[in-house]
Amino acid sequence: MNRLPALALALTTLSALSAASGLTALRSDAQPAPAAVPAKPPAAIQPAPGVMPVPDAANLYSETAAGKMSPNVAGALQRIYVPNHKSHTVSVIDPATLKVTHTFKVGLYPQHVVPSWDLKTLFVANNAENSDKGSLTVVDPTTAKPGKTIPVDDPYNMYWTPDGKHAIVVAEAHKRLDFRDPQTFALDFSIATPDCAGINHADFSIDGRTAFFTCEFNGSITKVDLAGRKVLGTITLSRYFERPDALALVKVGLKTPKYVADPKAPGEQICVTPGMPQDVRFSPDGKTLYVADMMADGVHVVDPQSFKQVAFIPTGVGAHGLYPSRDGKLLYVANRGSNYVHGKPKGKGSVSVIDFATAKVLKTWPVPGGGSPDMGGVSADGKHLWLSGRYDDVVYRFDTTSGAVDFVAVGKQPHGLAVWPQPGRYNLGHTGNLR
Repeated sequence: MNRLPALALALTTLSALSAASGLTALRSDAQPAPAAVPAKPPAAIQPAPGVMPVPDAANLYSETAAGKMSPNVAGALQRIYVPNHKSHTVSVIDPATLKVTHTFKVGLYPQHVVPSWDLKTLFVANNAENSDKGSLTVVDPTTAKPGKTIPVDDPYNMYWTPDGKHAIVVAEAHKRLDFRDPQTFALDFSIATPDCAGINHADFSIDGRTAFFTCEFNGSITKVDLAGRKVLGTITLSRYFERPDALALVKVGLKTPKYVADPKAPGEQICVTPGMPQDVRFSPDGKTLYVADMMADGVHVVDPQSFKQVAFIPTGVGAHGLYPSRDGKLLYVANRGSNYVHGKPKGKGSVSVIDFATAKVLKTWPVPGGGSPDMGGVSADGKHLWLSGRYDDVVYRFDTTSGAVDFVAVGKQPHGLAVWPQPGRYNLGHTGNLR
């Protein structure tokens, strides 16, 4: 066998490695590689009048990182507030012990626990299910005890304008957004949303000028001009957004999942039931909207500028709540385990973890034995994700490193729980959409 001299062998090996790796071979006449052009920093965001500046245009969640606590939450007890929809109560959990410290009565059919814009107060939204007995129950976070009750028409959910000047009561039954005084809750003005059946959850553009509300009963999302006080448009969302043939098969009015054979994919099926969008959340750079859809079993991806759907990410059965990680890199998706409005216990509940950078699902954490993770929030330190178990009368605590799950028994049909306190400068509404 012929053997190469040691030096020749070394050079041959180096050449092979260079070619394999895409590197330039070492030569005396080689030109230096051009200097890398540094990436341009994102352009500064010009917020709407009265809205706090955006410190990091690449990460609108920068001020909600672990440890960035507002002075306004000083003295707040670390508690989990769980509205029990069918029990008309709120359970209060001590996260250190995983014990319910106490339970108190509220109004009829509580839906969500909503921190105030200034982070000083909590409100329980009791929408009273199509009656005239809707109300807000005031809760003092320094004592975890309820205070006065404020009559408010149909408060299914509640948000705050980014400047803090109005409470936005989501009057679902009336297809309306009621803008109220944040102190007295007297009605200032309303915006009708006739094309948004079941107006539901919301998020706000990075500059605070527009809001996007999901419409769960007609599979849509609505864009609202806050300054102009008008609806800018409504679009239908679907996992088949790029398939007109599949969209033509969707039947208006169906409320339970129904499937037909896919004419273009033998052995596959198409869900002909309209979508049921739930929670909505912006990407850290504010350029993309993610919308969970419990009927489509995944997350729609929407360009907020063109207001068009651009992608769909399958996650799990009954995709529902969306929660960014404390470092703004991940999006936790609560999959409720059922497509039905009123599901059964022990469903195929899970949490999917989406990488914001790639819009890909990195991993999925199932609920051991089945369950129904719904709405909730991330702990202040980012180590846990708390979610209500809607059909199982429990609360889940997911470890955000391992996906391990703890269970806490609460009342009937727990819904939009709030983890408190949380980092951030102000709250935009719902169970803790902070900036």
